[in-house]
Order: sequence, then structure tokens, then C-alpha cells
Amino acid sequence: MSEIIFFYRLNESYGEFSNFSKHGFWIDNVYWRTVEHYFQVHKFHDDELRNTMMNILSPMEVAKIGRDRRYPLRKDWESVKDDIMRLAVFEKFKQNDSARDVLLSTGSSQLVEHTKNDNYWADGGDGTGRNMLGIILMETRGLLKKESVS
Repeated sequence: MSEIIFFYRLNESYGEFSNFSKHGFWIDNVYWRTVEHYFQVHKFHDDELRNTMMNILSPMEVAKIGRDRRYPLRKDWESVKDDIMRLAVFEKFKQNDSARDVLLSTGSSQLVEHTKNDNYWADGGDGTGRNMLGIILMETRGLLKKESVS
């Protein structure tokens, strides 16, 4: 059984794995400050709202808007959210050497976002959550390992 690495907070070990970490990246000629910015903005089709969110510096402030159900989510959100996260996480680690090095240094360890605040992206604090962010990070690690070999 491989080692388990827990992560969650920016200022703790493996803080680079947080969607709030300030490892910006480019997708389609647009610069994204954080994965959280990319993910939350893509919940909506309203261009004015999206532009407002893109210009907010704080990933937490962007997340608050993204979680505000006064703004209607795009109709296909549940079917596209994992792939939106996959793309943002991959580009973040592909384009930021220091963050990529940390991710690759985890070898074959299981990566678990550990918080009771989320049962989908994290482990729910007790291991019953889906840990989808951890899964995506492990997928990204595998893709980056393949890239470095070829």
C-alpha cells in the first residue's frame, strides 16, 4: 500500500495542490491567476459576471461568487465540471516548474484533499468523500510523468 499524502491549506505541506495556490497559467491566450478562478468562472455563461470574476484578485472571493446560487449555473455544469477541473489542474502543473516538481516528488503516493468542508472534491474529513481533486492530481501526475519520459 502506498503512502497517503493529505493536503488542504496553502500554508501547510503540499499547499501547491490547493486550487487557491498562486500558480497562474495560460489557456487559450487567457491568463488565469489560480485554478479556482478558472473553475469558478466556467460555472457561468454570463459574460459580464465572468469578466467581473476574472478581475478579482482573491481566489476566495471568486469562490464565494461561484457558490452564490443567485447566479444560475450553466445547464451542463454537472457533466462538465470534472473535465474543467482536469484541464486547469493539468495546465497549472505543466506551466509551473516548482509546483510540478512537488507533484512529481509524491511518487505513487495517494493524494487526498482532507477537509470536512467538501464531500465531492475532498474526503469529507472522514474518508467518505469522493476526493475528486486528489484523483485529478494523481491523473495529472501520471500524465506529467509520461511527458517527461517521451
